[in-house]
Formats: sequence, C-alpha cells, structure tokens
Amino acid sequence: MKTLITQLIKFGLVGVVALVIDMGILNLLVGLFHMHNVLAGSISFLISLAFNYVASMRYVFTHRSDMARWMEMAIFFISAAVGLFINDAIIWMSTFGMNHDAMITQHSQYWIRTNIGKLVAAVVVAVWNFVIRKWLLDDKRTDAVNRLRPRSRRLTQPELDERWERSFAHRLGEWSLDHTPRGWPR
Repeated sequence: MKTLITQLIKFGLVGVVALVIDMGILNLLVGLFHMHNVLAGSISFLISLAFNYVASMRYVFTHRSDMARWMEMAIFFISAAVGLFINDAIIWMSTFGMNHDAMITQHSQYWIRTNIGKLVAAVVVAVWNFVIRKWLLDDKRTDAVNRLRPRSRRLTQPELDERWERSFAHRLGEWSLDHTPRGWPR
C-alpha cells in the first residue's frame, strides 16, 4: 500500500509539473497568438509529453528487467497518442458551437472555455495514463493491491509470482526481449 501511495504521489507531482508546462504553452498560444485551441492544445500536449516521459521513467516507474526498453517507449508513446486524441477531442468539444472565428471575435469566452476543456482533459488523460502505464509498464510482483486484502485472504509470494508469470504485461515483456533487434538496449 505504501509503495502504491508513494507512486501515486510521484505520478501526481510529475503530472502537475507537466500540466503547468502544458497549460502555460496552451495559454501562450491561444491567448497571445490567437491560435486555434486544438492546434495549440496538440503542441502544448506534445511538449509537456517530452517532460512527462523523462520524469515518469526516471522518478515514477522503474524499468522492468523482463521488458525491452523499445517496448517501454512504444507503450508510452502509443498511450500518449491515445491521450492526445482524448485531449484534443475534449478541447474541441469545449468550444463546439462557437463561431468559426471565435478565437478572435469571442476571445475571452473562447479562452475560458478552452481552459476549462483543458482541465477536464488533463484529469481524463491522467487517469488513462496511470491505468495503462500501471497495467503494462510497472512490475507487479509486489502487488500492492494484495496488501489491501485481509491477512487471511492475501496471496503468498509464490502465488503472486505465478500470477505475474501468467499476466499479459509479463508475457508482452518477454516477447519484447525475444524480438529485440541486435544491438538495441534491453
């Protein structure tokens, strides 16, 4: 339980810094340059994603010895692409129905609605990212959820190891090691 809470706190701190970067760039592009909110949201999301990747892999999630680094990066960037789609869809919906030139003619309302949409998108994407990364990138042999069970119903370490061996995440990791091109880091 303690490690899950610690991981959630680290994930949250990295996410807050990434959100500050994302919101700052979004507001600069929409507020100062009157850029379309979806384009500005995409640019700001991708810039904050670079920070998020480095910080998440360094401070939040640990490298798994049973998964190749290329697979970790592929999972991160595929989940980020889905996150970008979610982000852009929510930002687009936030100003849906406004004039096509609302970024200029209704600038204040456009800016406020864009920021509300961005905040909603940030929450939805953060949940998506944590769930997918926890499922596929994090080593589950310690299974923090097991510690939440009553002592009489907790799985033993051999049972946790057996569950881990059968898990999709472990099988995907093993597959990635078997299919890593020569010379690539494992």
